[in-house]
Amino acid sequence: MVVMNYCFLFQDQLPTTKAFYYLVILLLVLVAPPLLVLLRKNHRGRLPPGPKRLPIIGNLHQLGNLTSRSLLKLSNVYGPLMFIKIGSIPALVISSTDVAKETIKTHDIVFSGRPALYCTKRLFYGCSDITFAPYGEYWREIRKISILELLSPRRVAAFRAVREEEVSIVADFVRKASTPINLTDLSFAVINNVICRSTFGRKFGQGGGKLRSILQVTQDMVAGAKTADIFPWMRWIHRFDGVDAQIEKNFQQLDSFYESVIDEHLDPQRPIPELEDLVDVLLRLQKDHSQRISFSRDQIKGILTDMFIAGTDTSTSTLVWTMTELVKNPAVMERLQEEVRSILGNKNVVEEIDLPKLNYMKSVVKETLRLHAPGPLLVPRETTDDCTINGYNVPAKTRVFFNAQAIAMDPKFWEDPEEYLPERFLTKSVDFKGQDFEMVPFGMGRRGCPGINFALVLIELVLANLIHSFDWELPVGIKKEEIDMQEAPGITVHKKVPFFLVATTAKNACRNA
Repeated sequence: MVVMNYCFLFQDQLPTTKAFYYLVILLLVLVAPPLLVLLRKNHRGRLPPGPKRLPIIGNLHQLGNLTSRSLLKLSNVYGPLMFIKIGSIPALVISSTDVAKETIKTHDIVFSGRPALYCTKRLFYGCSDITFAPYGEYWREIRKISILELLSPRRVAAFRAVREEEVSIVADFVRKASTPINLTDLSFAVINNVICRSTFGRKFGQGGGKLRSILQVTQDMVAGAKTADIFPWMRWIHRFDGVDAQIEKNFQQLDSFYESVIDEHLDPQRPIPELEDLVDVLLRLQKDHSQRISFSRDQIKGILTDMFIAGTDTSTSTLVWTMTELVKNPAVMERLQEEVRSILGNKNVVEEIDLPKLNYMKSVVKETLRLHAPGPLLVPRETTDDCTINGYNVPAKTRVFFNAQAIAMDPKFWEDPEEYLPERFLTKSVDFKGQDFEMVPFGMGRRGCPGINFALVLIELVLANLIHSFDWELPVGIKKEEIDMQEAPGITVHKKVPFFLVATTAKNACRNA
C-alpha cells in the first residue's frame, strides 16, 4: 500500500517533471553554445594575432591565387606569427626567420605532422610516401631509408654518368636548334630523363610525353585546394562535382604505369643491371626481413610518386627562374660566363668534378632559391599537440604554413631583399639546407627535404653547361624589361608563361665534333 501510494505520488508529479525537463533542454539550447565558445576560448588561451574572420569562410576572401604573396601582405600587418581560418581549417602562418627558428628548435616534433589532404590519400597510396606520410614510426623508417639508401651521397654520386650523358644530349640539341628554345620544356626534359633513368633504369622515349601529362595532372590535382580540404564536412560534394572521378582516373593511369615498371624489374629474364636504380633498391629492401618495416607494393608506388613530383617539378622551376634572372640581369650573366669559361679553359663540357670550383655560380643558384623558392609555402604541416609560441597558444590539429618566400625577404637579415644580387652570398655564409633559417627553400627540421643533394648537383650541372657553351638572348623584338615575371599558382611556383631564348654557340667554347 505504501509502495502504491508512492507510485501514485510520482505519477501526480510527472507533468511537472516533464515541464522541468523541457525547461532544462531550452536552457541548454540557449546557454550551451556561448558557454562552449567561452570554454573553448579558455582552453585555447590567447591565439596569435590575425585578420578578422568572416562566418563560414574565415579568411578565404583575403587569399588570392598567389597565396604566399597574399599571406606576406597580411603578415606585414599582423606580424610574423599569424592565425587565420581557411574555411573551417585553423591555420598558423610563420613569416620570419626568428619565429621559424624558435618553432623548429623548440617544437620540431609538434610541428612535424602532415594534414591528410583529399587528393593525397589516393594519389600517394594512402599517404604512404615520404612527403605526406603522417609523423610516426612508418615515416621515420622510410625517411631513414631515403637518406641512407635512395638519396645518400653515395647513391647520388653513382648516377654521375647518367647526369653527364643527359646534359651532353641537351647541349647537342641546343647547338643544333635553329629557332628560339623553350627553356621550360628543355629543363623539364633533361631533369625528367635523369630522374627516369635513376629511378626506373631507362627513359621512356615517345612514351615520355604521356608520362609527363599524367604527372602534370597529378601535380595539378595536389596543388589545387579541394572543397574537402577547406570544409571537411563537405567532402561528399566531390562525388558529384567530378573531383573523385578525376582523382580516380589519374590514379589508375599512375598505377598502371607503376605496375608495368615493377613487373619489368621483377621479370626473371631481365638482365642484371650494372647500376641499381631506385626501383631495384626498393624491391631489394622489400625482401630484406631485417628492416623494421615491410614494404607493400603500394607503398613502393607512393615513394616513387614522391621521386617524380618533388624531383622533376622543383628542379625544373629553379632552372627556368635562374635563366630568366640571368637574362634579365646581363651583368650577372656576364660575370657567371666569365667564371665558368675561365675556370674550364679549353674543356669541352663542364663535369661534376668542376662544380666545387664555381663559387659565383653557386651564389647565383642560392639567390634564385631565395627569390623564387620552388614551394614558397613549403608543404603544409599540422600540429600534433597543443603548444606555445612567443606566448601564444597554438592548438593541436592546426595547419601550419612556413612562408619561405617571406622568410627569404626578411629585411632584418637581407639588404635590398627584393633585388637579385648573387654577390651577397660571396660574403654571407648561409646554409639553405635547413640548418640556417634565413632561407628555407627545402624546408627545415625533421620534415626537411631529403633530396637536396640530388636536386642541387643536377641543377648546377645543367646550368654550368648552358652558360659555358652558349650565349643567350631574348627573341627578336623582346626587351629584358618586357620579360613576363608572373607566377603560376600551385605548390611549386613556375613561370606563368613558357620562357623562350635564342642560343648561339659561344665563340670561346669548344665545339663537339
